[in-house]
Amino acid sequence: MTHPRTSPATPGADTAADPLTDHAADPLTDHAADTLTDHATGTGPRPAAGPSEPAPGTTSPGTTTLAAATPAELRDHVTAGLDDPARGWLRRALDEAAAHPGTHGPISVWELRIAEAGRRCGPEHADAARVLILHAARADAEALSRVYYQGTGAERRAVLYALPHLVPGPEGLPLVEDALRTNDTRLLTAAVGPYAARHLDAHQWRHAVLKCLFTGVPVDAVADLDHRAEGDTELARMLTDYAAERTAAGRTVPADLHRVLTLTDPPATPSAPAADHG
Repeated sequence: MTHPRTSPATPGADTAADPLTDHAADPLTDHAADTLTDHATGTGPRPAAGPSEPAPGTTSPGTTTLAAATPAELRDHVTAGLDDPARGWLRRALDEAAAHPGTHGPISVWELRIAEAGRRCGPEHADAARVLILHAARADAEALSRVYYQGTGAERRAVLYALPHLVPGPEGLPLVEDALRTNDTRLLTAAVGPYAARHLDAHQWRHAVLKCLFTGVPVDAVADLDHRAEGDTELARMLTDYAAERTAAGRTVPADLHRVLTLTDPPATPSAPAADHG
């Protein structure tokens, strides 16, 4: 199928060169990549979290994240937080999706329910409700691609969260790669979850990490970061080069960069200068 072009970079993004294009000759970059609650329904980027707000990709103690949660865990969490009308709507939406999975006609009934989820379940539970509907519909890579490319930013996030359980192979990688080309921090957070950790090759994964640093997405959102970064000397080189570019331009080096650099070679990595954390 023909895919539309990715949305342009978010206004107000860092004017420094994007590491995806600076450091690569080719295109690119669950409860696990975002909290179960969704605090916005728009398609624009979510700003970096302040001190009192959990950063994208993190969870409060005792909760798990959308990409790693089982459908049963998600359903228990969502239904506990919904009022009776919303709970009834979600139950009917899931029953419809289970009874009519896959593709039926130009648009399936469950796709309509995904579009309604924000209004029916509220912003705090919309992402999880959409993921549950995708599970109930047993959406395959083709169906997920259709929802992703035709959907809003919120619907695209749900697709990315659902990938780890619904697509066992690499067929969903084009969706992850598309999300990694944006500067939408909430979409990026969803894109670097367990599916990306499992299927992105080393080159793409390194650039995904740099994209998080470039856009301010906390590296806590990157699934399997400790394992994949360990001993990665090429990632260490890229991080060092990026830090040098930031310093030369008079820009602050993200504290998360030093954390990842330490993961690549803990014994050999010097401590970060205190000023870099300011």
